Amino acid sequence: MYNMDEWKHIFKLDPAKEISGDMIDKLCESGTDAIIVGGTDDVTLDGVLQLLSRIRRHAVPVILEISNIESVTPGYDYYFVPMVLNSQEKKWLIDVQHEAIVEYGDVINWDEMFAEGYCIMNPESKVYQHADCKLPTDEEAIAYARMVEHLFMLPFFYLEYSGTYGDSALVEAIQQELQETKLIYGGGIETKEQAAEMSEFADIIVVGNVIYDNPKEALKTVNATK
Repeated sequence: MYNMDEWKHIFKLDPAKEISGDMIDKLCESGTDAIIVGGTDDVTLDGVLQLLSRIRRHAVPVILEISNIESVTPGYDYYFVPMVLNSQEKKWLIDVQHEAIVEYGDVINWDEMFAEGYCIMNPESKVYQHADCKLPTDEEAIAYARMVEHLFMLPFFYLEYSGTYGDSALVEAIQQELQETKLIYGGGIETKEQAAEMSEFADIIVVGNVIYDNPKEALKTVNATK
């Protein structure tokens, strides 16, 4: 469908947050490679469908990052399935995904489905607490990346700082470990300079919160990655 190998920049929209139609138009026409719809709190089927219908007027690929079974709907180009590697509960690594496949396995189009090995690095974030994570050392984070590539053979390793700007040296170290698996970085990118720094090391950067806090600055992050 689309060539993910060329992707560098993704905007992430939260279906639980308000955003104007004008801003959605600007994001979709900005040159970003895709839009992810996803969040932690209050993600509902209604919110996910509303956002999809507003983005669908544009040609940009649209991805649903699955946070609960109830909000999954057909109509997205791709479905990203987070597997939280540093969760202390097996539930967030494999059980909720297994439940979904028990229920929907017969109708899933596997060509649209991609697993993300998730490593969440911000103990203050909602998603870290929600998934009962344990903060890895740099060495442990690198080991997770190696597992994702060599043991699990997943397409994506997602280093998620969720709301805070991460350590570019760690992002660089992880990038050096990965050949086949794509490295996605997300968290705290608020300026075009930060976008440029992280996109030097990560294959794909995800820009989220700044869309709602400083939309003009969010739009500048696209060209910084190209």
